[in-house]
Amino acid sequence: MKRFQNAALLAAIAGLFTFQATPGNAASDSQTSQQAAPTPASPGAEAYASHCAICHGDRREGILPAFPPLLGIGRQLTDAQITELIHTGKGRMPGFPKVQGEELTELLRFLSSPDMSAPQTSGAQATNAGGNTSPAHPAGLSEAGGALFRQNCAFCHGRDAMGGETGPDLTQSRLVRTDRGGDRISEVIRDGRPEKKMPAFNFSSQELLSLAAFIHAQEAAAVSKKGGRRGVEVADLQTGNVEKGKEYFDGAGGCVQCHSATGDLAGIASRFEGLQLEEQMLYPRDVKNQVTVTLPSGEKLTGTLEYQDEFTIGMRDDDKTYHSWPVGKVKFKVDSPVDAHVELFSKYTDDDIHNLMAYLQTLR
Repeated sequence: MKRFQNAALLAAIAGLFTFQATPGNAASDSQTSQQAAPTPASPGAEAYASHCAICHGDRREGILPAFPPLLGIGRQLTDAQITELIHTGKGRMPGFPKVQGEELTELLRFLSSPDMSAPQTSGAQATNAGGNTSPAHPAGLSEAGGALFRQNCAFCHGRDAMGGETGPDLTQSRLVRTDRGGDRISEVIRDGRPEKKMPAFNFSSQELLSLAAFIHAQEAAAVSKKGGRRGVEVADLQTGNVEKGKEYFDGAGGCVQCHSATGDLAGIASRFEGLQLEEQMLYPRDVKNQVTVTLPSGEKLTGTLEYQDEFTIGMRDDDKTYHSWPVGKVKFKVDSPVDAHVELFSKYTDDDIHNLMAYLQTLR
């Protein structure tokens, strides 16, 4: 069981390092998508190429797992919400307040244009790909649902619905197993799950049915795989010794130098469980690096690192104002809080990881 867990764990860690890639580096590793981009010479496409393509792909396909696709973004956000996001940014995304007027209008039009290469659903009847007792699905419905899923859901749940950056493995979902005819799946997609940060989506009834067909098809495929499942369940990570985990936390692990069981880690086991908790332990997500930039005048500015590649360093100051400079014209020093976690990778034993996890799971 421990060896199984560590194999899955290494895969998770690899994904996390990919997730931390900066926009410049991530863009260089992207592959050309086969999806067709609407009117690539339009003003909206030109605005997209100038401001967005480096992170979200030339054809809005995204660069997973770091940067989400923008195809179908109109299903999640209104034009006003998209405009706010463009102007103010969010997370690692910088704001583009200078995108205004006609350029903004054309960019919004381009972002809302459909993907003409997506398979269309058919009205013909066929057997349910998921093998459930729900009504028969039209031929090709699962394929059409797969295209919608990859555009709108893969960033969180993985391209195969078996789990991704923040979303669970849907092929192991109790809701999916009990779904008949797509009703329960459709309800969750329509309404979202705000408490779990899943947005609501605006799909037609036929599109919802195609998504349900695809998820059930992936569920059936997962069951047919040798071993029955691919993911890590909570029980797999509950084999350590709590007392030894606390001893490691307070001693050899050096965790108390930055963390407190009654401070920043209080209640962490209520916020994360299973593999998500272990990922946070090994390589915390959403931890912002700090950067100090020294200008040619000698003035120093300190803030949150928002962007870094071989050409540009970008930060957001305490007033949430975004600044950027060519790297050759300033001096800068980056403080990365997760470096201490990375240094432990070569020091952990299997028992250290199991015991530390057992202790963290008591912090509720």
